[in-house]
Parts: sequence; structure tokens; C-alpha cells
Amino acid sequence: MSQPAITLPASPEAEPGALPELTYRARCARFAAERARYANQSDRNANLNVALVVLALASAGIGLWRGLPLLYGVAALFVAGFVAAYITLGHFNAQRDGFDQLWTINDEGLRRLRRDWAGLPLTTSPGLPEDTVRQALAGDLDLFGHASLQHLLGTCGTLAGRTTLRRWLLDPAPPAELRRRQAAVAELAPLLDFRDELAQRGRQIDDLHPAYGAFVRWAEDDPWLTPRAWLVWLTRGLSVATLALILAQVFGLVPYPFWLALVLVNLVLSATLGRQVDDILSALDARGTVFQAYATLFHAIASQPVTAPELVRIHAIFAEHAGSAEVQMRRLARIMPLVTARRSQLYPVIQWTLLASFHTLWLLERWQRDAGSRPRVWLDTLGELEALAALATLAFDHPAWAFPEFEEPGGGQPALLTARALGHPLLPPASCVGNDVTLGPPGGFLLVTGSNMSGKSTLLRAIGVNIVLAQAGGPVCASALRLPPLVLATSIRIQDSLEQGVSYFMAELRRLKAVVDEARAVRQGGERTLLFLLDEILHGTNTSERQIAARRIIRYLVAQGAIGAVSTHDLTLADAPDLAVISHAVHFGESFTRAASGPAMSFDYLLRPGLATSTNALALMEIVGLALDGAESADG
Repeated sequence: MSQPAITLPASPEAEPGALPELTYRARCARFAAERARYANQSDRNANLNVALVVLALASAGIGLWRGLPLLYGVAALFVAGFVAAYITLGHFNAQRDGFDQLWTINDEGLRRLRRDWAGLPLTTSPGLPEDTVRQALAGDLDLFGHASLQHLLGTCGTLAGRTTLRRWLLDPAPPAELRRRQAAVAELAPLLDFRDELAQRGRQIDDLHPAYGAFVRWAEDDPWLTPRAWLVWLTRGLSVATLALILAQVFGLVPYPFWLALVLVNLVLSATLGRQVDDILSALDARGTVFQAYATLFHAIASQPVTAPELVRIHAIFAEHAGSAEVQMRRLARIMPLVTARRSQLYPVIQWTLLASFHTLWLLERWQRDAGSRPRVWLDTLGELEALAALATLAFDHPAWAFPEFEEPGGGQPALLTARALGHPLLPPASCVGNDVTLGPPGGFLLVTGSNMSGKSTLLRAIGVNIVLAQAGGPVCASALRLPPLVLATSIRIQDSLEQGVSYFMAELRRLKAVVDEARAVRQGGERTLLFLLDEILHGTNTSERQIAARRIIRYLVAQGAIGAVSTHDLTLADAPDLAVISHAVHFGESFTRAASGPAMSFDYLLRPGLATSTNALALMEIVGLALDGAESADG
């Protein structure tokens, strides 16, 4: 059953400066109270239903036993009361379930704040892109899957929303479009009630209508029945004639069941041309009242006052006067019960006598004629709004995060990324450490050194994920970020393949070749700058060859006008004079202490200028019990 509109208790939207955690807790408490209230009403109403049934049966039984016709009227009143109570029970249950969904949505908000990945739903999304660079980007930066950026932004209820958000994360938009998205995200961020309804209705629609693509394709396709006017009039004539002959025999106007001959004709028609009709209707058959749910959601969108230009554009698409999305979806919702009625066991009888499937398709094709070109636009636009709402939820959850500033392409300024207090968006805020980072201008690169576990790879991923967020239109985990239009290319997480016979070193070479190829392509395009992120470059081979190959690759990328960062714990890489003049060295450090309980190591994850001055491999071996003192002399 379609979820009716939930009547929310009066409450203001999020106050400026309100702590997200306190807001979510307050909303959870409010929705839990409403859920309990309607659950109690539902229980009382269910008991009333049982009592009314018992009273109706008792009244009818006593009336029959005692011969008191008056009690039959009393029983009828009890039956009427049962029907009314049953309808009310459905309302109470719907309200209870609706507030339970709202509680769940806001409880997920609390789980997002503490990055409780196991407690957050992870909906399926379309597959990864085919090109190597974007595949690597998605894997290196944890864009999709468990504990990913997609997981953090997982408020899109429909497949359309998830598809749009995935596209935005992989395909950077131009600065002008990003600024429009930012304004929309900022306006949506405090509108918790609206975003909650969007998420709630979207989840309901996704459950009821997982294959909306087939519906869209039908809506845009040419009608099948309407051009066959002869068939339309034939089925109408047969239906009217069959029904008329049945009534004529019932009322004794004809002595024989002549209507059986027409039923035979209807059977033949249903078994031939009717198969094509059934195939079309089967493709459109949706569980429940999904189109009523669409109409309710479209009404909520069209009723929400907005001012940001991107939201005004979306609002206009749903609220256009002549063929508004809500009106057309309600019209379709009134037709769809005729489609779902085909599941009834009595439907064959109706089909054989009235040829109902033909008439149902005719009604659907009238709707297709009037509104068939619009569903793809409505659903794509719904996907855009859901993606904006997901980014707005992120902005509300992290009020200290900033919206980045963008440089226009070809503005004459050298490509330069500057960030203040840049952190990793996927880390819990309590443990996220921010650092100031500068990448560029072209002609140099950032060389990040430090010992194991000090934070080098996390810094590279933080840079990459924040760039992805920025170029999708969302806020970033930083107090400020300014960047030019960028194309990201990464080599961070390399995997060998026993199945394909690819060694780790060969897998890394292939990844680096893809980065180099992308650098060439971006330079030829001229509108964007390649930003590379390379972690522990070529550590799958020996030290001397690694240094030679790594220097060549880095020099080539820099020569192509790319900017970026390279991390390594091999301090000798920075000794090469040709890299020293184009590198800006920074490092992470650690603290190593000894106590009665044993050695301990701690990291502050703060970026410092210059090369690292220490290593910690042996210290880490000692901490885990692998010091193995004397092993070398024993081997000797």
C-alpha cells in the first residue's frame, strides 16, 4: 500500500549552528514517540475490530435463533463499524510505519557521524566504469562499496539518485555548474523534513518499482494498439455485444446462450493478438501503488519553496502547469489497478467476456500520448535532486566543512591547489587530523616522506577524495580549498593477479602507464590539469632500478604540466638532484617511547616541512615481538 503523507508534529527546521548529533537525537526521540502513539492506537483499533466482528456475529446469530429481524439491522451496523474501524486501522498502521522509517533515517544520521559503517545501509549501485583510470580512482580512493564515499552519501532512495550520484563522483562538472550545485546543496542542508521525506519516499519507490527503466522505455516508445484502430473498435464491439447477450439471457430476452459464440471469438483473439498486449502489460506491472507514491513525492517537491537557481529549475520541471508530474502520475495510478488485476484468479473470466486487457492498454496508450515524453525527464531530475540532497546531508552533518572555490579554466593563472586543515572525509571526525596542503604550480610536485603508518597514504587519499567531493558539488573536509578544474589519476592500491599471471610489479607498471597516458590526453585537451597521486612508487622492484624508473615517470608527468604528490618511505629517492629541484618535501613523524609495559609508538599525523628524519621498521618489529635479537649472528 502506498504510504500516505506523514503528519509531522510542528517543529522548526534545523537552527543555524545546531549540532547535528543533538538534532538527530531530538528527531529520533520525536519520531519514536509518534511511532509509539500510533502503535498504541493501532493495537486498540485491532481489538475494536475483533469486538465488532464478535458483536456482528452474535447479533445475527441471536436474530436468527430468536426470529428477531431487528437484530439483523444491529448486526449490519456492527459490520459497518468494522469496515470503518478497519480503514482507520490501515491509517494508524501506515502512520506507525512512516514514523518508524523516519526514525530509521535519523538514526542513520547518528551512525554516519560516528562512521558506523556496519550499521549503515549499503545499497547496490551500477558497476564500475570500464576505463582503467577511473577504475583505479574508485578503488584507490574508496569511492564505492563498504566504508566508502558512496556509503557515506548513501541517502539516495532510488536507483536514479544513486546513478546520478555515481556519475557526479566520477565525472567532474565545469566550475559554473558546480557553483549552482553548491548553492542548491547549501539551501537544502537545513531542510531536514524535506530531505527526510525525499529519502523516505525514494526508498518506498525503490522497493515497489525496481525496474523503472522498462517503464520509461515503454513511455517513450510508439504505441502498439492505438494505430490499429480496427482492433480498438473490434474489441469494443465484441465486449459490448458479449455483455449485452449475457444480460439478454439473464432477463429472458433470448432463449439460448448466444453469448458463448462471442466468448469463443474473444478466446481466439486473446490467444493471438492478446499475447502481444499481455507482454506489454506485464512489462508495466508494478507492485503496489508505486505511481501514487511517485505522485506524492512529486507533489512534495513541487510544494517546497526554493530560491537557488538549480532548485528553481528542478521545481519548474515538476510543477509545470499543463502536465505536472504529480497530476500525470495520479492519472496513471488510477489506471494501474486494471493492470495489476491480471494477477487475480478471476481475471481470465473477465478477459474472455470483456477483453479487458485491450481496453486497459488503450487507456495506458492515451496516457502515453499525453505524457510519454516526460517520465525520463522526471526520473532523471529526481535523481539530480536526490544527489543534491545527499551532498546537502553531508553539509548538514559537518557544518565546519567548507565549500571549495574554483578557478576558471584558461584564466591565465597557473594551476594551484591550496587547502587548509584538509582531512580524510571517511575518518570519524574525532580522529581526523587536518593539514595544510599545496599542490602546484606546474613544474613541481609534493614529495611526502615518513615512516610506516605515519599517514602518507591517508594524506594522498584525503587529497583525492576531497577533490572528488569538490568536483561533484559538495562540501569538503577542510576549512578552505581552492582548486582549478582537475582530472585525477592515482596509483595507490595495486593488486597482482594469479589468475591473469600478472606480478605486482607488472600490475604497477600498467597502472603507471595509464596515469602517463592520461597526462598526455589531459594536456592535449587543454581545459583541465592532471593531478596525480602516487603512493610508494615502484616498490615492487630493487632499489636502484626503482629510483631510476620513478625519477623518469615523475619528471615526465611534471613535464606534461601535471601537478600532484608522491609518497615514499625511501628517503634516497629525494637525493636525486633532478628531483630535488622540482620537489617540495614534507614529512610525517612519530614518537617512540619505552615503559615497563614495553615499547610504544604514537603518531600525531601532522605534516611538517622537509624530509623525514627517522624510520620505524625495526621499532615496529620490536613492538609486535619480532625483534629477533641475535638472529643474524646465529645465521652466521
